[in-house]
Amino acid sequence: MRAGFIDLRKEGDHTIIVCQGSWTLYEADRIEKAITALVLPASKHCLIDFGEVEKFDSTGILLLRELQEHLRHRGCSVTLRNLDAKQRKILKLLREDDWKSSLPQRKEGFLYRIGRVTFKEWETLHQFLAFVGEMSVAFGRLFLHPGSFRLRETVYHIEKSGFDALFIIALTSILVGLVIAYQSLVQLAQFGADIFVVDAIGISITRELGPMITAIVIAGRSASSYTAEIGTMKITEEINAMQTMGFDPIYFLVVPRVVALVVAMPLVIFFADIAGILGGMLATKAQVGLSYSFFLDRLQEVLNVKHYILGIIKGPFFALIIAATGCFHGFRVTSDTESIGIETTASVVHAIFFVIACDALFSVIFTELGW
Repeated sequence: MRAGFIDLRKEGDHTIIVCQGSWTLYEADRIEKAITALVLPASKHCLIDFGEVEKFDSTGILLLRELQEHLRHRGCSVTLRNLDAKQRKILKLLREDDWKSSLPQRKEGFLYRIGRVTFKEWETLHQFLAFVGEMSVAFGRLFLHPGSFRLRETVYHIEKSGFDALFIIALTSILVGLVIAYQSLVQLAQFGADIFVVDAIGISITRELGPMITAIVIAGRSASSYTAEIGTMKITEEINAMQTMGFDPIYFLVVPRVVALVVAMPLVIFFADIAGILGGMLATKAQVGLSYSFFLDRLQEVLNVKHYILGIIKGPFFALIIAATGCFHGFRVTSDTESIGIETTASVVHAIFFVIACDALFSVIFTELGW
């Protein structure tokens, strides 16, 4: 039976596949068709005879390997024969398992893993700075053309990121106020200074814990939400469609979210301050019987307005960090759905980290300024 460059012969229980003619690049298409159209009799062992090949090159040897794989996929064991020294040398060079095993395997040691993670984070930081630059250009466009501001979308995101988060922020702040009050009273009661628990609650809540708790909760809610929303739009190619129609995704998707969070964050922090002080007041009443009126009178004496203002000032900066981080990771989502989960997790982690770092920076600055 002759099939182009391949001749089938029977020798006992074995099927002999005789390769003939010129197995070169110029005949590659015809040889591939012959291999695909090859019909084998029922045999578990095949011999490939390469002795009748008149001309060959590296393409011919690759086609020989393709013939081997074709037979193995059909359940045949394959043996080669009548290959000269040059053919065997080329075949050995082209064997994937041979050259892979000959390469030295990299050992991923501790320092190597640290370097790889550091390089990856440095690359992420570089991309984030580029994203911040694009966002700055979009805000410059907004200032030059305020009539194009998307007010409806901004109000929608204020509701989703701010108003809808009030319950969980109130609950968290009340619990934090309770904890501060109980822990402070345990220490202050030893010195008969129970009254100073009001000072600890009022100043710590308004100056540090209120903004921090609010930012962490908002980072968990809004940063992840922004990443998931923009990432889904990228997977469904809505962002590509926007770019095709001439719309800037940064301007239409990022700017309303950033503005909404910058507006909502100080208001939510104010609400968190009230809830935290309320929790501390309830705990103080339950623990040492300090009346509500006395608590409020003492609070007015010790809580300077500057503490409240310093806490509120942090709000827009925290909001900018959270919104920018969430949107940035949304644009990093690739075409597979798994990346949405990866980027959402990364956005929350990075947002919380940058918020804490920013708060530490504010603490240093306020301390140096004597505030």
